Amino acid sequence: MFDGASNFIEKVDGAFLFTIIVSVFFLVLITVLMLVFVFKYNRKRHPKAVNVHSNVWLEVTWTVIPTILVLIMFWYGWIGYAEMRAIPENSMQVEVTAQMWKWTFKYENGLQTDTLYVPVNKPVKLKMTSRDVNHAFYIPAFRIKKDVYPARDRFAWFQADKIGSYDIACAEYCGLNHSYMYSKIHVLSEQDFNGWLQKK
Repeated sequence: MFDGASNFIEKVDGAFLFTIIVSVFFLVLITVLMLVFVFKYNRKRHPKAVNVHSNVWLEVTWTVIPTILVLIMFWYGWIGYAEMRAIPENSMQVEVTAQMWKWTFKYENGLQTDTLYVPVNKPVKLKMTSRDVNHAFYIPAFRIKKDVYPARDRFAWFQADKIGSYDIACAEYCGLNHSYMYSKIHVLSEQDFNGWLQKK
């Protein structure tokens, strides 16, 4: 966690970590309480059952606390989602076309490739569509995923923070060779990217 290569890492991983911590805490708490109650109220110690009457404060507590925790999780998720929707105006646009079973990337100068090349520390806007069925554009290291549909433009953006090569996958079952629908994103320095773009 927190070792990815885009501007979304901190918020996505933070929300995930918070959710995991809360879940593990309640898993341990509920398991311990179950064991205590099984031992304390077993049949040997209490052969005759006794009715338990309602406790208003207990009912309110175990309703309010989970509600607050879920709202906090929602807030963390919403902050990250809002950032992913706010595409910067100075973004470099790349058109992404999905089809069974490959990705095609088209740059503003008309160049088309089957591998995505982007400059580091520059916002990149992806305009995505599909030629056939539903796909999902997914870069695990960048924590971005966007469903891609036929005859409909979908948008996503990111800013790569580290030079290197990262996997691109289709995250939605799209047919027989879905598992082979992989590509790469190469993050280059701005100078190397401009040189690559001019050379191509």
